[in-house]
Amino acid sequence: MCGIIGYVGKDKKSLHVLINGLKNLEYRGYDSAGIALKDNKKIKIIKAKGKIKNLEEKVKNGIETNIGIGHTRWATHGKATEINAHPHRVGSVTIVHNGIIENYIEIKNKLLKEGYSFNSETDSEVACALIDKIYKEEQDKLKTLKKVNKELKGSYAFAIIFEDDNKLYAMRKDSPLIIGVGKNENYLASDVPAILEFTNKYILLDKNEYAIVSKTNINIYDSKLQKIEKSINTYEATREQAMKNDYEHFMLKEINDEPLAFEELLKQFNLNNIDELTNSMPSLEKYENIDIVGCGSAYHAGLIGKSIIEKYADIPVNVEIASEYRYKKNFNNEKTLTILISQSGETADTLAALRKVKEKGYDTLGIINTVDSSIARESDNVLYIKAGCEISVATTKAYSAQVLILTLIALVIANNKKTLNKNEINNILKDIKMLPSNIKTEINKQEQCKEIANKLYKAKDIFFIGRGIDYALCMEGSLKLKEISYIHSESYAAGELKHGTISLIEEQTPVIAIVTDSSISEKTMSNIKEVKARGAKVVLITTNKILNKYKESHIYDAFITIEDISPVIHPLHVATLLQLIAYYVAKEKGLDIDKPRNLAKSVTVE
Repeated sequence: MCGIIGYVGKDKKSLHVLINGLKNLEYRGYDSAGIALKDNKKIKIIKAKGKIKNLEEKVKNGIETNIGIGHTRWATHGKATEINAHPHRVGSVTIVHNGIIENYIEIKNKLLKEGYSFNSETDSEVACALIDKIYKEEQDKLKTLKKVNKELKGSYAFAIIFEDDNKLYAMRKDSPLIIGVGKNENYLASDVPAILEFTNKYILLDKNEYAIVSKTNINIYDSKLQKIEKSINTYEATREQAMKNDYEHFMLKEINDEPLAFEELLKQFNLNNIDELTNSMPSLEKYENIDIVGCGSAYHAGLIGKSIIEKYADIPVNVEIASEYRYKKNFNNEKTLTILISQSGETADTLAALRKVKEKGYDTLGIINTVDSSIARESDNVLYIKAGCEISVATTKAYSAQVLILTLIALVIANNKKTLNKNEINNILKDIKMLPSNIKTEINKQEQCKEIANKLYKAKDIFFIGRGIDYALCMEGSLKLKEISYIHSESYAAGELKHGTISLIEEQTPVIAIVTDSSISEKTMSNIKEVKARGAKVVLITTNKILNKYKESHIYDAFITIEDISPVIHPLHVATLLQLIAYYVAKEKGLDIDKPRNLAKSVTVE
């Protein structure tokens, strides 16, 4: 959500760096973009509504400088217009900003009384004016930023250029910001992929820290303005891993990356037997219940985890949407493990939930993709999913990797609680070790997924039904479909249909039914018959074993099966098929699959 890029250097031209950096940030979601180029004391600001190509048209003959800042904006305060786009300039100060200033109206009213005027509707321009006002009083940039930090409420990351020198200034609270380290050049960015084509060396700026960045020096200061030393990190992934290669869309590439993602994830653990897996995990023995917290697909991964942990490890699991969890009364205690799931590790609501639990002194575990992100650093323990760069806004391989980690956690707890014997668990581990190769069988069913998509893409409403763990899969399948195809889609527990929802089923209504749990398959099949009797067109996703049992019943119009493997990893096979079906539905509709409207990859504001 929004993206920051900044450059100061000797050899490269800032215009090239900024435009390429903004393109690398497109996956975060945006509706306008802009840059500020500084040449001596002249600062040229160019902004455009819509795609970065619109900005590129405006900067074809732009001035060439060695310092500049850029931004992709996802509208919050004020509409998506050129005026509201960043950068903003007030007096001698030019800024780009990620986050939300909660008390901007109060500050704006004070500044209006002091003679400031505003062109935009944004909170960011208000922050810029505040910096300008305090700098006029202090005549010291660091002291200015410290005072500004005390006055602002909310989350923010700023990249700042002052008119009277040729350095970049940065400050952050909650919203992420990194400093890219080069030779005779340095960078600012909201995350590493923005600068990966230039450098893979970076420094994490922490909460309430400040930075002054020139082409040869990086100076970082703590909240008391004491200079501090920070380690330089190396980003593991390569730029090539973030590129589409020969795939038409990042989403399709990332689905095809799932075997490699699983392989990288499993390398962290010893899967020879359950005792060795347990030893390679954080200790999970003392916990009697688990809270899982996440947003969107991470929340849905948690629902899969709940089903597996409760079934195999026999302890209660509570799964909460982070934006609800952070404001409600929670009943965790010293015997509760709170698991925070976030691809980016910067999801604002999930981070707030983590901090709420830590204030009480209870244990936390982060399941994260991005190394050294805020949630990863602040959790008591962290398990990295190792999914690599995920560019498409709609998550695929990261979601599947989250489910796999939760599955391993369930097996470790089952071993600790002796709810499964070691032979049973070791047999499951054999199937998990084969997952990187076995999941390719689902990816190779793309022609079947295309055929199903061809039956669905003209629909206005689609329903997903299932029971138990299949219902949790329905929730993710429905989300995946609607976020990239814009088709209204709903998931329902199959047994709830007769309690109202079945009134929406009419002739030709598509219903996707997921049936992988053989113990309750007969119940779900009964619900399928109910919608079929009312004219629904049913797509059945099931196992070969279940399909053979019901093959002659004529209760489906199309089907696709997963391989007959251990039931504990059924969800991973089904998830891949759901991702492919959603992808091909959106492709049939000719939509911008990697950058769906109104959505952002990393939601770093509430």
